[in-house]
Amino acid sequence: MKGMTRQGWMALILGAAVIVADQASKYWVLAILKLQEGQSIAIAGPLHLTGVWNRGVSFGLLRADHDVVRWGFVAFSCIVAAVLAHWVRKTERPLFAAAMGFLMGGALGNAIDRVRFGAVTDFVDVSRLHFPWVFNVADAAINIGIVCLLLDMLMQDRQDKAARAAGDAA
Repeated sequence: MKGMTRQGWMALILGAAVIVADQASKYWVLAILKLQEGQSIAIAGPLHLTGVWNRGVSFGLLRADHDVVRWGFVAFSCIVAAVLAHWVRKTERPLFAAAMGFLMGGALGNAIDRVRFGAVTDFVDVSRLHFPWVFNVADAAINIGIVCLLLDMLMQDRQDKAARAAGDAA
């Protein structure tokens, strides 16, 4: 992409890495472990692998049982990823770039599942810690991306305030 900063490239690379990790983990769970829906395997302590087909948006909310909704979610995810890729291309802020990479990779990882299976493969189950939802690598990446984005916004706000204070002192 023309005019892409180093941080912009890093965001795209991170997004691609998230997609690879997400799809590899789902392949492992579905093809190697052959985890079935509702089946649960204890891993360590509160961590279990539990097969869930998520037809909803986030944590199973807003179910997408109809094909038009499914393909709408796919289109929305792809559009969001494209907008984020355009948005991040000129950034110089590493944390912002990381946030965009996690968000793009997570959105596209789950979109790939919707295209392939009609639902998102979820399997990470820590419900024994009173977290009621089963999730996947893409979901985790989206949440990490949101945290990175919030931290970047806080840091940017502090930098702006410091720059204004320095300008006022001059």
